[in-house]
Amino acid sequence: MVIRVGPLLCALVLCTAAFAEDYPLRPIRALTATSAGGTSDVFMRVIGDEVRRRWGQPIVVENRLGGAMNVGGRACADAANDGYTICILPPETLAYNQYLFKQIAYDPERDFAPVTNPFFATQVLVVNAALNVHSLAELAALSKARPNTLSYTAASIPLIAFMDKWTKATGADIVKVPFRGGAEAVNNVLGGSTPVAFFGLGNWLSLIRNGTVNALAVDSPRRSPLLPDVPTLAELGHGGNLTRLYFGIVAPAGTPAVIVHKLRDTFAAIGDDPQFR
Repeated sequence: MVIRVGPLLCALVLCTAAFAEDYPLRPIRALTATSAGGTSDVFMRVIGDEVRRRWGQPIVVENRLGGAMNVGGRACADAANDGYTICILPPETLAYNQYLFKQIAYDPERDFAPVTNPFFATQVLVVNAALNVHSLAELAALSKARPNTLSYTAASIPLIAFMDKWTKATGADIVKVPFRGGAEAVNNVLGGSTPVAFFGLGNWLSLIRNGTVNALAVDSPRRSPLLPDVPTLAELGHGGNLTRLYFGIVAPAGTPAVIVHKLRDTFAAIGDDPQFR
């Protein structure tokens, strides 16, 4: 029996290696749980350009937003596991939602094959410049001077938890407004209907630099080199156990391991490229 199985196993190994060597033969689909223009969407489009240069095949982004980011999770879990669907998902989809909902239509522990964690995203607390606010203390004071008028949006559960804790500690009068994605939220901050926001630095950098919005704090352990004058929450006395926002790149469970490894190694090589960074 060993003599018969041995050649078969060798043939399978050779076929698998050849499959990985030829992969990909067509475009790769990348599902996101957030809207176009958000951090994960922009990142996958940028890294997709690098993948095209290296492999000759593009990454085509599909936004599957909604349902507190559960729609994207289900779409990923239900996708074919042939290596031509990958997903970039936030911690809500990968971790938090299984504890926040009685039932979700996927199992984050069993339905995904982890590929890589490409980055932690620095989040920045900003306000519309028209508010003339330049610190958290000034924001709290303004909200109490103008009760029932200010609202904010935040991108992740830890940031919402921080804002809730901050409003209770300071007596700030500000309420949360949900949005379907970063691009929609940015437009509402600029329009003034929801003038306060706490999410990805990538959405705000140019607007901070041109004075359209004011940056009050970042959630990173150290000040961002992109915003060296903006303090961290810890510097302002709001340290604690604030979980950083990340995005995980995963594939549907059962995707061949050689493909998962090839994706992982390629993304790592791209991330290590100084020009890409």
